[in-house]
Amino acid sequence: MTSAIFEPITAVKGIGSETAAALGEMEIHTVKNLLEHLPYRYEDYRLRDLETVEHDERVTVEGKVHTIPTLGYFGKKKSRLTIKLLTGRYLINVIFFNQPYLKPKLAIGESITVTGKWDRHRQTITGSECLIGTQSREKEFEPVYSVKGSITVKGLRRFISNAFTQYGSMIEENLPPQLLATYKLMPRNDALRMMHFPLSADDIKKARRRFVYEEFLLFQLKMQALRKVQREQSKGIGQEFDIKSVEAFIETLPFPLTHAQIRVVDEILNDMKSPYRMNRLLQGDVGSGKTVVAAICLKAAITAGFQGALMVPTEILAEQHTQSLKAMLEPTGVKVALLTSSVKGKKRRELLHMLESGEIDLLIGTHALIQDEVNFRNLGLVITDEQHRFGVEQRRILREKGANPDVLFMTATPIPRTLAITVFGEMDVSTIDEMPAGRKAIETYWAKHQMLDRILSFVEKELKNGRQAYVICPLIEESEKLDSLQNVLDVHAMLTQYFTNRYQVGLMHGRLPADEKEEVMQQFSENVAQILVSTTVVEVGVNVPNATVMVIYDAERFGLSQLHQLRGRVGRGSDQSFCILLADPKTEVGKERMKIMTETNDGFVLSEKDLELRGPGDFFGKKQSGLPEFKVADMVHDYRTLEVAREDAAKLIASRSFWHSQEYAPLRSYLEGTGVFTGEKLD
Repeated sequence: MTSAIFEPITAVKGIGSETAAALGEMEIHTVKNLLEHLPYRYEDYRLRDLETVEHDERVTVEGKVHTIPTLGYFGKKKSRLTIKLLTGRYLINVIFFNQPYLKPKLAIGESITVTGKWDRHRQTITGSECLIGTQSREKEFEPVYSVKGSITVKGLRRFISNAFTQYGSMIEENLPPQLLATYKLMPRNDALRMMHFPLSADDIKKARRRFVYEEFLLFQLKMQALRKVQREQSKGIGQEFDIKSVEAFIETLPFPLTHAQIRVVDEILNDMKSPYRMNRLLQGDVGSGKTVVAAICLKAAITAGFQGALMVPTEILAEQHTQSLKAMLEPTGVKVALLTSSVKGKKRRELLHMLESGEIDLLIGTHALIQDEVNFRNLGLVITDEQHRFGVEQRRILREKGANPDVLFMTATPIPRTLAITVFGEMDVSTIDEMPAGRKAIETYWAKHQMLDRILSFVEKELKNGRQAYVICPLIEESEKLDSLQNVLDVHAMLTQYFTNRYQVGLMHGRLPADEKEEVMQQFSENVAQILVSTTVVEVGVNVPNATVMVIYDAERFGLSQLHQLRGRVGRGSDQSFCILLADPKTEVGKERMKIMTETNDGFVLSEKDLELRGPGDFFGKKQSGLPEFKVADMVHDYRTLEVAREDAAKLIASRSFWHSQEYAPLRSYLEGTGVFTGEKLD
C-alpha cells in the first residue's frame, strides 16, 4: 500500500484528536487500520415471508396496521407500545419498547416496515426499527462493526465512507495475479469496498471469500517460513541407526503393530535420519499405542549411539512408563532409569554419574529432568508426553541438554486436523488413527441424576467382582472453585457413607499438595482404595487396568474432548468397561453432546464435533489456546480453504521465485513485517 494510506487517522475528514484517541482504543491508528476494520455481521433489511424465518431470527416485514396502538408505561420512563400488523397472510403482534413517539403515527391502515426479532411461538416481532408510509431505506445491507467507548456504529460507517472517498483508489493488491486467477478471487480494492458497502448478499459472499483466503494464506506463510527458519537454523544430527536391530526389536513385541503405527514410525524415523532437527507432534487416542511407537524410536536412537529422554507431567505416570518401557527394552540390552524428585541422596548421585558417563541409555522422569545437575553424555531424542502440560521454557531447557536432539511431542488429546495445522503449523503432525485389535469399546450411558441409586448398585456389582471405579466431579469456573471443591467433598462423604465397611473411597482434588495426590493415586493403583472421587486432575495418562467404571457427575459441564479423555481412564485392561454420564443438560447443545458420547468412542470424530459445537477458543481453553485471531475467516466453517491455503503457502516458501520475483514482493514484505526473517535469509 502506498505511504498515504499509512497516514494517521486524523487525515480522514471528520476525525479530530478526540475521536482519534477513541479509535486508538480500538487499535485504529492509521487510515489503513480504518479501511481494514471489517464488519462482523450485516443487518439484512430485505423483506421476508415469515414462513421462511427461524424462531429468534431478526427479520424485516412490511404490512398494514390492523388495530389501534395501545401504550403502557412501567418503571421509570419505560414504555411498551403494541399493535397488530397484517403482513401477507399473517396477523401478528408487534411490540415497540421505549418508542412512545410512534403512537400517533400508527393509524389503522397505515403501511409500515418493521425490523426486529421474530418470536415464532408467540407470533410476535419485538420491533427495533420502524419506517412509516413512503419512508424507505437506501441499502438492503448495513454493516455492523465492533465498537468501543464513545464510537458508535453509525459514526464508524461515516468515517469509513469518508476514508474510501479520500483513499479508496490507493489500496494495493497483495496477492499475486496467478493466485487471484486460479481461485477467481476479487481484487483487494473491490473486495474491501464490498465488505463495507455491499449491494447484495452475493457481494458479501464474494468479498468474504477473498478475505478468508487472504487471511489463511498470510497466516500459513508465516507458519511455513517459521518452520523453514527453524529447520535450517537447527541442523540436526542425522541419526544413522541400525535398522536391522530396530526391526528385530519390533519382532519381539507381544502384538503386531497396526497400519497406523507402522506409518507413524516411518515418518518419525525418516525425520531422525534427516540432517534437520525433528520437530514433530505425535497424536493418538487414549490406548492407540503411542508408547510402543516411542519405544521403537528410542531404540533406534540408542542403536545410533545416542541417549533418549522421556519427560512426563507426574511421578506416577513416570513410574508407569518406566515399568512398561523396561519390560520392552531391557531384554534387548537397553539400560532404562527413572528420575523424579523422590530419587534422592546417594542413589541420585549414582544415577546422574551413570547418565553423564553414558551407561544409562534412556532416562524417564518428570520436570526433574531439566534441573541443572542433569547432564547427558550424548542426548539424541527427546520425547515429551502431554506436551501442553509443560511450558515452552521447560521444553527448551530439555532440548538444550543435547546438541540439537530430535524432538517428539506426544498427546492423547485428539486435535482436529484444522486446529493442528493452525496451532501447530510450524510442526509436522503424525496421527495414530486406528486402535489395536482386540480392545473392547467402552460402553457409555447417559443417565439422569434421579437414577443415582441404580448407578451405585451397578458400581457395587463391579466392585464385588474385584474391579475399581472412578467418580469425577467438575471443577467449575475460577469464581466457583470453593463450591466445586465442596461438590467433590460432598460426593466423597456420600459415597464413603454408602460403601461404609465395604469399600475404601479415596479423594483427589487440585488443592491437595503434590505428594498427597501421588499417595492417593498410588493407593488407587494398588487397589488399597477401590473408588476414587476426583476432580479432573486425574485426566492425563494414569494407567489402572483394574478400573472398569467411570461415573462423571454434571457431565454437561465438560466439552466432548475432555469427557473422552476422562472416559479413557477406564478400558485399559481386558475386562469390559463402562462410562456413565450423569447429566441433566438444559440446552440443545448439551443434549447433543451427551448423545454423541454414547454413540462413538473415536476421539477424532468427537474432537471435530467439539470444535463445531464449542468453537476453537474453548477447545484448548482460552488462556493457552495460542489461536490466531482471524477477522473474517472461521477455522471450522472455512476449513477447506485453510487446507488449500496451507498447501499454497508451503509451495511458495519452497519455491525459488517466491524469494526473488517482483509479483511476490508484497508477500515478502508482509513476512519481513512479522519478524520471522529479515531480507534474503530464507533464500
